[in-house]
Amino acid sequence: MKSFELIRNLVLLAARLGLGIVLIAHGWQKIDGGIDGTAAGFEAMGVPLPGAAAWFATLVEFGGGIALILGLAVPIVGVLVAANMAGAWAVAHTGVGIFVSDGGFEFVLVIMVAALLLAVSGAGAFSIDRFLAPVVFKNNRPEVPAAA
Repeated sequence: MKSFELIRNLVLLAARLGLGIVLIAHGWQKIDGGIDGTAAGFEAMGVPLPGAAAWFATLVEFGGGIALILGLAVPIVGVLVAANMAGAWAVAHTGVGIFVSDGGFEFVLVIMVAALLLAVSGAGAFSIDRFLAPVVFKNNRPEVPAAA
């Protein structure tokens, strides 16, 4: 493995681990407080279908966090996490500014963008995806055109 490829794969691993840990923690909060409690909180915020949304958010955050750490189905998980964060932004964090201390969208934006970045870059060499989808792994980044 060339040094650039090694660095790239270590950075992808670090990003997956960091984002995965944060997602597991937030998913665990929802599990620990109970899905019904999460649904009640979502209902108070005006989330449509709060029961289904509570299950979706919990599974995407907790299960998606585990999948990211393992490097399993990273493109799919990345899109689901980004969709979850887009919903959180639209329902709970719009119109109150950027800063999380004011209820703003900075945290969900960072999670959403990181998840999308992983979705398009792939899991990297240190992942289960590498073994499950070798063709996808081999071709998981666009070719850079040669300088003219």
